[in-house]
Amino acid sequence: MKTESHSINDVLAKNATSFFIPPFQRAYAWGRTEIDRFFNDISRIIDSELNETHHDKLEHFFGTLVIKDEKSGFANKSVVVDGQQRLTTTLLFLIALRDSEADSNNKSFITEIYLLNSSASFQDKIKLKQVTKDWESYKALVNNSQPEPGFIANGYQQLKSLIEDKRRIKSQLRFEHFIIALRRINVAVIFLDERPFKGEDPQIIFETLNSLGKPLTLSDLVRNFILLSMESSRQTEIFETIWHPKIENKLQESTSKFFRDYLQFKLSKQFKVVSENNTKELYAYFKDFVEYKFIDRIAFVNDIIRFVKLYAWIINEINVEAISNSTQHDKAIKELLRNIFHDIQSEAFKPLVLGLLDYHQQIQDGVKLSDELLISILTIIRTYLIRRRVVGVTQGENKYIVTLCSRINDLVSGNKNIIELLSGSYYRLRLPNDIEIRTMLESMNFYEGMKKYSKFILGKIEENNTKVSVDFRNPKIAIEHIMPQTINKDWELELGTNYDEIHTKYLHNIGNLILTEFNGEMGNRSFKEKKSKLNESSLQFRLDIINRSVWSLKSIEEHKQNMIQCFLETFPLPDNYKRSLNWNTRSVESNVFSPLDDDAGNIVSGEKPSELTIQEKIFKVSSWQDVFVKFLLFLNENSSIDFDYIYENQVELFRRDNVLLKWRALKEMLDSKADLSNKYKTLDGKLWNKVKELDDETLFVHINIAAATCISRIADVMVKFNLPESFVTIKLRPNK
Repeated sequence: MKTESHSINDVLAKNATSFFIPPFQRAYAWGRTEIDRFFNDISRIIDSELNETHHDKLEHFFGTLVIKDEKSGFANKSVVVDGQQRLTTTLLFLIALRDSEADSNNKSFITEIYLLNSSASFQDKIKLKQVTKDWESYKALVNNSQPEPGFIANGYQQLKSLIEDKRRIKSQLRFEHFIIALRRINVAVIFLDERPFKGEDPQIIFETLNSLGKPLTLSDLVRNFILLSMESSRQTEIFETIWHPKIENKLQESTSKFFRDYLQFKLSKQFKVVSENNTKELYAYFKDFVEYKFIDRIAFVNDIIRFVKLYAWIINEINVEAISNSTQHDKAIKELLRNIFHDIQSEAFKPLVLGLLDYHQQIQDGVKLSDELLISILTIIRTYLIRRRVVGVTQGENKYIVTLCSRINDLVSGNKNIIELLSGSYYRLRLPNDIEIRTMLESMNFYEGMKKYSKFILGKIEENNTKVSVDFRNPKIAIEHIMPQTINKDWELELGTNYDEIHTKYLHNIGNLILTEFNGEMGNRSFKEKKSKLNESSLQFRLDIINRSVWSLKSIEEHKQNMIQCFLETFPLPDNYKRSLNWNTRSVESNVFSPLDDDAGNIVSGEKPSELTIQEKIFKVSSWQDVFVKFLLFLNENSSIDFDYIYENQVELFRRDNVLLKWRALKEMLDSKADLSNKYKTLDGKLWNKVKELDDETLFVHINIAAATCISRIADVMVKFNLPESFVTIKLRPNK
């Protein structure tokens, strides 16, 4: 590697050099602000040149340009590893300057020196080959044609306007002044050694240089890792014929999620949900996996292509491509995938189902998954998920389910069945039995508690009873309260003397609900009127309603029992699982977790803490407010943490500005009669009226928070200060 200082003019004016921006690099993205800044720098240099009192004329440093040279016949091809935005902007400026010129010699000078290269291998001998997305627009501008709308066209038009405005203001301005300005704009050019033994991997350089600015996604890093190792011609071929059309174009915004789920399936190991904070960590795992598992990058690409198609079946709600050769089986598999990943919205099962689909599509390890077995497994997964959501437990799914990927061969070969695996883990991962489901549905607020799943559940019950599919996703299909949400005199008479108690207790119970096609048309009509309207319905639900003469407590209770039984028949368990515990009673589950765990918010739901550990120091705690206060106290006393930053950036960290208040601010709020007496404590855990000496700087913490909020706030601080998972752990009180 060597670094040289050059003017941007000298870099671009090399006649024997063409520039190649890898086709997978980000498209041109400079907007009005960046281009204004660029032109202001040029203007300052020009103004200095025109000012006779300036003996030392201004220059400007334009940043870094990283290049790896390749031989291309008798010419040089410079692959632009970093700096493509600067390079493109300068060339757009030159095109705009050319097009604002009246002098044909000046026009030809720009075209021949900066824009074209007679030895270039690119179309029309253009000197700079843009990324795929920008190539047509850039090529059109070089060739004096109309570009497609976009950043390239916008940048050109803005620069052209700026040049023309500058000329109007400065009458003495000449063409050569603009060229002089380019000669005084300097860049640090880093030339990478093309000899492989020098160890200058363009990808490593790329990762290092892009540690600032807009973060790269996991998809960006993986793509560049694969393609930057190839020669430029091979990069273009692979990107344009395989990577873009068969991976990124198919998965779109889900590409990074795919790479994470692919890795989870391959390693049967949970990795964190992709975010800006852990992208590089995931990428490091990915590089290690690819380098260990595949003989070369193309072998990896071929493997990825196979799984992209399967992942698209998971993430796309509607799939037109056949999964099975049997029309009946194909329809069943697609509906189950839609139920699991779109109606119930499970993320945890994506890696496992990705592997199951792979075994279904072709022979793996000597076995192949049949349609019937795949449908059976997906049906049990759907039952597992919806039963757990009725009971209100989702804890641990992300961590545990992915480990089952290592058991797929056992499932396919018949050595294990899916219900054994799903019912053989800890209590928090249990498969709720019929007794638990019945107990929950007896009393739960089904309408509001199951809002995300209620139409799906009732639609599947109707489908199971009639064997006819129900379009429960249609907004015209709605859940109707038989006893209305607002009762009038007619309904008071209908319900009897205890109408108020019945209404309060049973309004949102499954015994008072029905799926209809009328979407609010029935309102608070009388029961007789509702029955008349229900006669127009095509759904079987109506029969249990219209056959009743009154809608009383007895009617609601009977309908509730019918609906519960229908649920158990729609999402059934084998007989030997209906009343069994369905978890491994011999295993002791760890009750210690980190706020940075993906499902930490679910883990703490309904739980109480017993111990908080920060950097191996243990604190006894009895509430979530204790956890939060002791966490902040520890940070405040830790000299390596900038606690002032936390105080001054509360909106960024906590999405509100009063989590931490000094006494002077809290006192003003108390004086204004705000009821805050029990909502704030000092860092040593005291309410304001229990503190003997208060001064304006005494710090108070908002402690009226739910468990999930406490965990979220701690996690946000840990992420901001780049603290590891092990920095904070919390132990829950045992409940089983």
